[in-house]
Amino acid sequence: MPPIAQHLHSLRNRARHVVAGPPALAFMPAAILAAFWLGGEGWLVALALGLPVLFATLGLFERADATPNLARPNTSTAMDRALQRAAATGQHTACIIVQIDDFDRLRAQLGSAGAALIAARSLDRLHGATRDSDHVAQLQPGRFAVVLAPKRQLDLEIAIQLAGRLQTRLEEPVSIDAQAIYASCSVGFALDTQLRDATAPRMLQAAAAALEVARAHAPSAIRAYGPDMACTPATPDALADEVAQALENGEITPWFQPQVSTDTGQVSGFEALARWQHPERGLVAPADFLPAMERSDQLERLSEIILYHALGALRNWDDQGFDVPCVAVNFSGAELRNPKLVDKIRWELDRFDLAPGRLCIEVLETVVAASPDDIVARNINGLAAMGCSIDLDDFGTGHASISSIRRFAVSRLKIDRSFVRKVDRDPEQQRMVAAILTMADRLNMDVLAEGVENAGEHAMLAQLGCNHVQGFGIARPMPLQRTAEWLHAHHAKLAEPPRIGRGTA
Repeated sequence: MPPIAQHLHSLRNRARHVVAGPPALAFMPAAILAAFWLGGEGWLVALALGLPVLFATLGLFERADATPNLARPNTSTAMDRALQRAAATGQHTACIIVQIDDFDRLRAQLGSAGAALIAARSLDRLHGATRDSDHVAQLQPGRFAVVLAPKRQLDLEIAIQLAGRLQTRLEEPVSIDAQAIYASCSVGFALDTQLRDATAPRMLQAAAAALEVARAHAPSAIRAYGPDMACTPATPDALADEVAQALENGEITPWFQPQVSTDTGQVSGFEALARWQHPERGLVAPADFLPAMERSDQLERLSEIILYHALGALRNWDDQGFDVPCVAVNFSGAELRNPKLVDKIRWELDRFDLAPGRLCIEVLETVVAASPDDIVARNINGLAAMGCSIDLDDFGTGHASISSIRRFAVSRLKIDRSFVRKVDRDPEQQRMVAAILTMADRLNMDVLAEGVENAGEHAMLAQLGCNHVQGFGIARPMPLQRTAEWLHAHHAKLAEPPRIGRGTA
């Protein structure tokens, strides 16, 4: 930029700070009253017309997004500058990446406009929770990066506290159409001290690797980068090939999350959830490999593997003397269109010598809402007639009608966790859950609430009349070999007599 232009730009910026600064804005009402008192309506009109012209001339109406790219570096450039400044001053920096959990599900539930609003609010909140010198940007819908300006004191503990503050800020409810929407987020971060030769690409990759580990433990997980985490993400085609190999190598197996009765506290079942234990990258989030499996038509093979291991788990629990009534397995729309599905499941149940009632078929509400009277309906009703129970998953997000619920012989509704989150503190959430429970009671259907994360939500759902609960507040998904230990501990806890405090005289 030429020297004269730079001088004019500097003068303009100074004028903007003076005119739009807090002192000027505070005295503006007094200035307007003084103009009217000294010059009457003429001065008042002149001031009213002159101020917008002055603000426009100084660029005060311009949006921050309209700032030239030279003034707003991209995230990689901002990271590079932060690293250079940190090296020159002996300070430290970090890269934090935040991902809204299940953002695709939110988009399906709220539409593109609703999801965009949540993303915009999240970006605003990140700006409000960081310093002006920090760089904040949206990398993709629902994913954000924060590059910390170098500071003298920045260690792992401080970074964890900052990540928790950002997470808390983003997880505050967003009001859309008079409804409070709760969204959780996962956070991954990397400190420059954690990389031997820190560069902008390596910092961004390290933070992304930490985020993927956090997402594998979602919702609301925070992870710091470690040297054992992979930094280079696989391409879609390579990932599809890798997933296919993982299926055959036994790397993808079900982990089991317990479902508990709110009346008795007893285990009413387990849900089988696909998990990929990668030999190098560790636990890979389902959101990362399930889309690749869907694109490469491997979901049916995944279903076969999960079903086989889930039924095997039931036999294992029976042999150990545990009373586990059923195991729930998810089935996609593509799998439900298999004309031989009923016969295949009947054969698998006979293979393990299990009654059909021990298997629960989980179907997404979006599948029920979108399916006409075709092979999907015949399969679901055929499985129900055989004796399998049918769970309608993610209820409240797919807009299924009551008639379609009855047509598909649904026996239990699974309330989506977006309605469960903070139900112990939000009266609106309580009214929504109460309405679902009332409808289910009239239809003589059971109800399970998923995504229960704490004792308060558990207690409120029990008070409202929800029959069963599932979520991190009960237990996280676990591999089969750890279920026996958890079942023993859970039964021991139920057997303990209630503790009654000793009164004072």
